[in-house]
Amino acid sequence: MSRPLIVGVGGTTRQNSSSELALRAALRHARAAGAETAIFTGAELNLPMYGAEDDSRTGAVTRYIEALRRADGVILASPGYHGSISGLLKNALDYIEDLRDDAAPYLDGRAVGCIVSAYGAQAMGTTLSAMRSIVHALRGWPTPMAAAFSAVTPVFDADGQCVDPAVDRQFRMIGEQVVEFAHMRANHRAGARDLAAAASLKVACG
Repeated sequence: MSRPLIVGVGGTTRQNSSSELALRAALRHARAAGAETAIFTGAELNLPMYGAEDDSRTGAVTRYIEALRRADGVILASPGYHGSISGLLKNALDYIEDLRDDAAPYLDGRAVGCIVSAYGAQAMGTTLSAMRSIVHALRGWPTPMAAAFSAVTPVFDADGQCVDPAVDRQFRMIGEQVVEFAHMRANHRAGARDLAAAASLKVACG
């Protein structure tokens, strides 16, 4: 694997919300670590309400699901809304059900970085816990490092750059861990294929 694809999903319907800017910051760090990135936020996540009985898909849903299908890693970002992730992000994550019959179903085998922006410590904790639980349910692997920061104190400047070194360090660690895991996973798969090929050759040669 030369450049893993890391897909960012999150933010709010408001352009340049703190959670969107945090997601963009983490993706910048992922690119610095050698990844290719894609992002779905704001209007791109304003998708029709997911319904298991309705298999029709808009172009926006199809683009989003195909990006996740190709993804080697994912980064999620959400504001804390009443103790959990936003409905916007939850609805987008429900569409991952479309990947259930893939060779790697849902988010299987993918590292998932989690970022939360909230007004209080309790909301940060409950929202991050909810996000990680959803990632587990989707068979993803939450990265050891997660980011939770206060939306009360300004963290980004007018250009969307993080001005808090401690918070930006969290974003950097998330981006780097997702990329690192993608490479580790690819190397493991390559090694498993080599072992299988060697075993088959040994059997063929008697």
